[in-house]
Amino acid sequence: MATVNEKSWWQSRTIWASVVVVLVSVLGLFGIGVSAEQEAITDTIYAIVTALAGAVAVWGRLRATTRLK
Repeated sequence: MATVNEKSWWQSRTIWASVVVVLVSVLGLFGIGVSAEQEAITDTIYAIVTALAGAVAVWGRLRATTRLK
């Protein structure tokens, strides 16, 4: 029988990147810390962070060699 490497959920890049995506999305929905003048730049920053976190999630899943427990 082959042994399967396992790690805790909090050690997963995929989980953390997904958490960032969710948090940034929620912050964007509620407009946290955004004034009318800052709205356009904040939307752009939220979009960039969401895209990067999504890319890290995909990258983390593709590179994963251990199972979560």
